[in-house]
Parts: sequence; C-alpha cells; structure tokens
Amino acid sequence: MAEIEAVQLKEEGNRHFQLQDYKAATKSYSQALKLTKDKALLATLYRNRAACGLKTESYAQAASDASRAIDINSSDIKALYRRCQALEHLGKLDQAFKDVQRCATLEPRNQNFQETLRRLNTSIQEKLRVQFSTDSRVQNMFEILLDEKSEADRLEKAANNLIVLGREEAGAERIFQNNGVALLLQLIDTKRPELVLAAVRTLSGMCSGHRARATVLLHAVRIDRICSLMAVENEEMSLAVCNLLQAIIDSLSGEDKREHPGKEEALVLDTKKDLKQITSHLLDMLVSKKVSGQGRDQALNLLNKNVPRKDLSVHDNSRTIYVVDNGLRKILKVVGQVPDLPSCLPLTDNTRMLASILINKLYDDLRCDPERDHFRKICEEYITGKFDPQNMDKNVIAIQTVSGVLQGPFDLGNQLLGLKGVMEMMVALCGSDREVDQLVAVEALIHASTKLSRATFIITNGVSLLKQIYKTTKNEKIKIRTLVGLCKLGSAGGTDYGLRQFAEGSTEKLAKQCRKWLCNASIDTRTRRWAVEGMAYLTLDADVKDDFVQDIPALQAMFEMAKAIFFLPSPSYPAPRCLQTSDKTILYSVATILVNCTNSYDVKEVIPELVQLAKFSKQHVPEEHPKDKKDFVDMRVKRLLKAGVISALACMVKADSAILTDQTKELLARVFLALCDNPKDRGTIVAQGGGKALIPLALEGTDVGKVKAAHALAKIAAVSNPDIAFPGERVYEVVRPLVKLLDTQRDGLQNYEALLGLTNLSGRSDKLRQKIFKERALPDIENYMFENHDQLRQAATECMCNMVLNKELEEISPFIQLIREDFQGEVAWVQERFLADGNDRLKLVVLLCGEDDDKLQNAAAGALAMLTAAHKKLCLKMTQVTTQWLEILQRLCLHDQLSVQHRGLVIAYNLLQADAELAKKLVESELLEILTVVGKQEPDEKRAAVIQTARECLIKCMDYGFIKPVS
Repeated sequence: MAEIEAVQLKEEGNRHFQLQDYKAATKSYSQALKLTKDKALLATLYRNRAACGLKTESYAQAASDASRAIDINSSDIKALYRRCQALEHLGKLDQAFKDVQRCATLEPRNQNFQETLRRLNTSIQEKLRVQFSTDSRVQNMFEILLDEKSEADRLEKAANNLIVLGREEAGAERIFQNNGVALLLQLIDTKRPELVLAAVRTLSGMCSGHRARATVLLHAVRIDRICSLMAVENEEMSLAVCNLLQAIIDSLSGEDKREHPGKEEALVLDTKKDLKQITSHLLDMLVSKKVSGQGRDQALNLLNKNVPRKDLSVHDNSRTIYVVDNGLRKILKVVGQVPDLPSCLPLTDNTRMLASILINKLYDDLRCDPERDHFRKICEEYITGKFDPQNMDKNVIAIQTVSGVLQGPFDLGNQLLGLKGVMEMMVALCGSDREVDQLVAVEALIHASTKLSRATFIITNGVSLLKQIYKTTKNEKIKIRTLVGLCKLGSAGGTDYGLRQFAEGSTEKLAKQCRKWLCNASIDTRTRRWAVEGMAYLTLDADVKDDFVQDIPALQAMFEMAKAIFFLPSPSYPAPRCLQTSDKTILYSVATILVNCTNSYDVKEVIPELVQLAKFSKQHVPEEHPKDKKDFVDMRVKRLLKAGVISALACMVKADSAILTDQTKELLARVFLALCDNPKDRGTIVAQGGGKALIPLALEGTDVGKVKAAHALAKIAAVSNPDIAFPGERVYEVVRPLVKLLDTQRDGLQNYEALLGLTNLSGRSDKLRQKIFKERALPDIENYMFENHDQLRQAATECMCNMVLNKELEEISPFIQLIREDFQGEVAWVQERFLADGNDRLKLVVLLCGEDDDKLQNAAAGALAMLTAAHKKLCLKMTQVTTQWLEILQRLCLHDQLSVQHRGLVIAYNLLQADAELAKKLVESELLEILTVVGKQEPDEKRAAVIQTARECLIKCMDYGFIKPVS
C-alpha cells in the first residue's frame, strides 16, 4: 500500500509542477520519498524535486537532490543536467562543466548540452582570468592581511605572496595603482611585527629600479617614519628597513643598473633634495638616544655604502663634503662612546668600528689638501673641546675618540696624537684608579703604537706602566687589553728576526697567554676578540706562529669566532655560547694571523751587494727567522688545512661589505693563494668550498687582492674538474679573472697557470669556449704561442687546441662524426683567423709540431688536426706556409708517443681527403711507406686507434686509385 501511495503522490506532484505550484510539488515529492524504497522511483522523485529546487532558486537543495538521483543511477542524464544548472548558479563552474560534459558524451547531438558546454567554458576562462589577475591577487592579499580574524597560516602565506608581488614589475605597479600604498601604511600602523615586516619588504620591491615610484613612496611613508622603524631593537626589522632605504637611494641616484622589462621611464624632478634629506636623517640617527644599537649600525652601513664615491675618477664628492660639514662631529661622537659610562648611546659590538670605517672612507674621498685640513680641524676642535680638568668622563671620551680615529685614517690619527696633552692624558689614564679609564687608555695605546717610531716612544715611556696594570688589575677586560698592548709593542719590529723589542722568549709567553684566553669559552666573546688581535701582532714572530698552528684547540676556537659572523641562530637551534656574538671586527685580525702563518705577505728581495754595503756602513740588516723557510711554511699550511681553515675563510668571505673591507679581502686572497700552492691540497680546498669563495675575491677589492685571488683560481682551475670546483653558473664567472692574468705585467707563473686553467675550462663545453671568446682572450692566447718560454708556448698551444674545436679528437676517428664542414659563431671566427692571409698563425702551429718537446708537439698536432679537419683550404695552406711541412708530418706519423702519432695520422687523413692532387703528392712521398708499415701492424688495444687511422688513410688512397689492394 505504501508503494502505491508513493506513486500517487508522485503523480500529484507532477500535476502541481505543471500548474507551476512548485512548493506543493516539492511537498508531494518529499512525502513520496518517505514511503518508498524502490530505487527507480526514488531516483525519479529526487530528480523531480531537483527541478522544483531550480524553479524556486533553492540551488543548494537542487544540487543535493540531483546528486542523490545520480548516486542511484550514474547515467541519469536529466539529473546530471539539473545538477549542472544548480552548480552553475552556485558559482561552481568547474563542477558544472564536468556534469554537462558527461551529458554531451551521453547525447552528443543534443544542441542544448553543446551550447551549455560552450557557455560554461567561456565563463570558466573569464573567472580564471579575473581570479589570477594581479588586481585580484593584490586585493585578496590585503583582505586577508587586514582581517584580524585571519588564521596565522593564511596570514603568513598572504604576507609572503604580497612580498613576491611587490618584486614583480606588474605586481608592483598594480599595488601602486590600486591604493596599495595606503593599505601598506595600514599594515605598518597595526604595529604587528610580521605585518610591518611584510609591508616594508613589499615597499622595497616596489621601489627597486623605479625612480618615480621610489619618490612617491618616500614622500608617502616619510623619511622620519622610515628611520623610526629602522631604529628599533629588532635586528630583522632594522635590516629590512635598511634594505628599503637602500632600494630608494639606488633608484633615486640611478645606481640600480638592473634591467626591468616593461618599465617605462617617468618624469621625475631632481632627486638631490630627497637624497640630501635621507642623509641628514641618517646623521641625526647616529646621536639619538632613541635609536637602538642595531638601528645605529644600519644607519652607518647606509652612509658607508652611499656617501663616499665608489669611483674616484668621478669628480663630484659633494655628498662627502656635506657629511663632513654637517655630520662629522656626530660620527666622532659615536666613535668616542665609552660603553661603561652612563651617558653612552645604545651600541652593538660593531658600532664604533663601523663609525671608524666611515671616517676612513670620508677622509679618503677628499680631493685636496684644503679639504683634508678642514676635516682635521673639525676633529682637533672636537677632541680638544672635550678636555676638561674638572670632568674625567670628558677626557676619557676624548681619548676614546682618538683611539677610534686611529682605527680609521691612520695618518690623521697620528696627527691627532701629536696634539698637546693627548699622549700625556693616555699615560695619566693608565694610572687612574677607575677601571674604565684604564680600559680606554690601554686601547688607545694599542692603536697608537702601530708605527715603529711611535712604538719605540711608548716602549720607553709606557711598557712599565702596562706591565704594572697587567699585574695589579683583576678585571679580565683590562688585563687582556694590556696584554694585547704588550703584544703589539713586542712585535713592533715586524718579521725582522734581528729587530726584537723584548727579551728572548717574551713574545712566546705573551702568545701562550693569548691562546689560553682564546680557548676560554667562559670569557665573553668581545674580550676574547682581543686575544685574536694580540695573536695578529705576535704571529709576526716565526716561533709564535709555529706554536700557534700546532695548538689545534686555539686554532679552532679562532675559526669558530670567525664563522660566527655568518651564523644565524633560530629558536630551535640557538647559538652556542662561543658563537653568541655579532662582533664582526675580528675579520681583519683573523685574516692577518693567517697571512702571517702562511708567510703570504710581501717580502722585499734581498740583494747581496746591498747587504754587504749595509754591514760595512754598520746599518741594520733584516734577518730571516729559520722557521720562516719554505719547509716550515708548508708544514703550517698542512696543519691549517687539517684544522678546517677553508670553511672559516668561506664564512668570512660572506660577511657584509662594511666589515669585509677591501684590505681584508686582499689578506684573504693572499691566504688562499698560499694554501693553493701545493697541487695535492687543491682537492681539499675545493671540497670545502674554497673555489666558490675565491670568485668574489677575484672580482672585487684591491688590484693586488684581485690578482692574488685570480692566481689562486687559476691554480684550482688548472687541476680540478670545473663542474665540481665551480658548480652551476659559477664556472662562467671564473673565466674573466683568468683572462685578466694573461697580461705582460703579470709574472710568468701567473700567465702559465692562467693558460692551464683556461685550457681545462675550454675543454669542458662549447658554452665555456664561447665565454672565453667573448672575454677577448684569443689574441692573448695567440701571443703566448710566440713566447720563447717552452712551457708558456705549450700551455697556449693546448688552450688554442681546445678553442679551435673539440677535445673528442683522441677518442673519435676523424672520419666518424668529427669532420664538420659548417661552423658558426666563435669557433668559425677562430678558424677564420688561421685562414686569413698575411699572418703566420698556421705556420706557427706547423712549426710547433716539429719541436722536440713532446707535450708541445702533442698540443700543436691536436690543433693542426682539428684545423685541417675543419677546412680543406687549411689543408692546402698548410703545404704552402713552410717547406718543412712534409718532413714534420712524417715525423709525427712515426712518433714514439701514441697520442702524437695518432694526431699526425689524422692530419695525413685530412690532407688525403682534401684534394686529389695533394693526395697524389703524399702517395709519391715516403709517407705511403710509413702508412703501410703502421697499417700492417698486428691489432693492439693501446695502438688500435693509430692502426685504424693508418688503414683508413690507405683505403682513401685506394679510393683515388693510387694504390691497389693486395689479396
């Protein structure tokens, strides 16, 4: 009875539907559904109720009912289409598309389905375009970021996406056009660190390379607001804001040289006013107590990078003059800060050093004596204005300022030391009862005693005072600084063994104490840094450096401190106690120690006649310590490598540019060159990342440093697999430094090893050969082929051999895939140089094949084989450049060394193939007998290629009909 009633209710519902009473129809279908279990009827009722839902715009219910019908019968085409309609109204176009696609599959000729399919496809494409358009993405990001209820994961993802958008030109412009600046300011106003950081990084991306946007953003955000953000204690935030300001400065000054596709130039008024305003605010930050130590460091970094001229050939130094006039006193105030005094500004371990570097750069950027005199007068007035008999704190600040200047422009510092009362005040402070006075005075004495004449004065007047302080003080900070002062005075004679300031064994005792402090992890790192500085002076003594490299714990403690500059701790992996420092000032000291230990400093050549003359006139003659001889140096290098010096050097190279000065880079380059001296050690250096670390040293720094680093690169490139030594795209950066070593101003060893390195690189790939060609190396390589020095000629010839074609010649017969008639690009250009009339290039290669040196012959024969395989004209030209060509060819084909013989036979084959007349001439000579003898030899694994090539030559002669086969 229930089933019958269900059928009746279904019919009733159908009548209501026809009368357009959809609510009544829905009610009837719903009642029927409760009474039946028949699947066919259930499917019909759900399908019909779905139709009612479509009519009453109850699309969610309609989709649900249609789905139930489809669950019963997956091929119910009406249910599928009704669900498609419901899903389309719900905005689920992709699901609707699948349903109508199924319908069209079941009834391909149904025009209604086909039309719906086309309409939905168009709608989906439009929706995707809108959804993935930059405007929509920007709006979505801001909606999530400004919604206080957003989940942390969504918030982080939106922030990262916004930063990425800001770095894209299209994204940056869309953010800018869609009121994005105001929205970014809203993010900054939230004061939530993660949102402020995202906003700052997005602004950085928007400013990069776009002067107009950078100008608008600078005025919208305001420089005072930017500086206040940079002044916070949070290092990550301070660094992000520093990057934003740098991006603005680069864009305004035109320093951003990157290409920005699609960016149109905009008319921008003169930016000098904005740049001056930024500089003024940065100078104000230096002396503000509201600025954190991190913020002060970033302000100094920006001034260091942007104020002094990068290229001294540019005449305009107005930015430096402005800073000297308006900010030098502020910089001197930072240099003169004493952390132990109550008036001290917030500082980090690096602040005073950064200020000293800035003073040095400003002083070096001055163009004439009047400018330098003005600079000096400001410093003198500032220091003398601090002297006050009634206020000891001011006197301490004055001496601290002198100490800071001595770490910058040393000549200026020496002039300041000559001011009335400065040296007397240093001595007086040493005898003070206050520990802070002693601390400052000892540091000042250390920095003052750099020149031997000054050190001699202090030895006479201050050593006893330093010793007294060392014995009586209980403060470790003062004790270790006093020790460093004694170390520096003890090493005033430099590497001269005969010029010792202290008694025999005194420097070893000082060094032992320094090493003891260096290994003591319970002492704070800033204090331990002074132990490193002490060793930098003491390692000028050969006994000290020899002992130091044998003290593995002390070496590794120093390396760990050097690595700490690139150590980024996280909450899950905090820095160990020995690495809990941001002090980067030890870089120069560590580099100096390593230079001393490896003896990689410059040594003046000793001329025996002058030595005799000096002895006769009773003048001092420099003496070499026995432990500075090569055997001892080599042993120290071995121990340094074993202790992990390369990983420490690799970390040091990654330090920021303000701390890693050009002088420090030069020292590191010297150390690398000394470490690379033994070919057996180069594999270790490559394995620990030395190859990668050398590249930036070869591209930036002092001229001497770049040459030293390039020479070290050449040593590595000559014997290492370039793919391992310089992985990825780095290998292409190696080419330029090596090419620059091919200069007559460089010594023969540098030329030779550069050629070996280029030979190795040119044998790797066509792309590397193209890079060498584009660096204009070919003329230089050719020049060295004319050198009288056998090794230089051999290296240049081998390099040209690789540049001419490919290195596969020895492995592949010339008649199998090697002979290529059509060459393009650089390889063709190289060959054209040999084809051109009026030069002796080909003649040189032919004559080099006749040299007695096997290696030179091998290289020249390889080049000639490749050239003759490339062009028939070169085969004919070879017979014209010298009358000795046939004799040289016969010698090659009879050579004892198989590789040379093989190349000679390849040349013979190339000549035979090039021209019938030339082939006839060869057959009539003794060459035919040579080919016959070689071709008749019994097959041998080692000689297989040689025998096969000779037989191919004979086959070619048979093809011409010059000889006949013997049965």
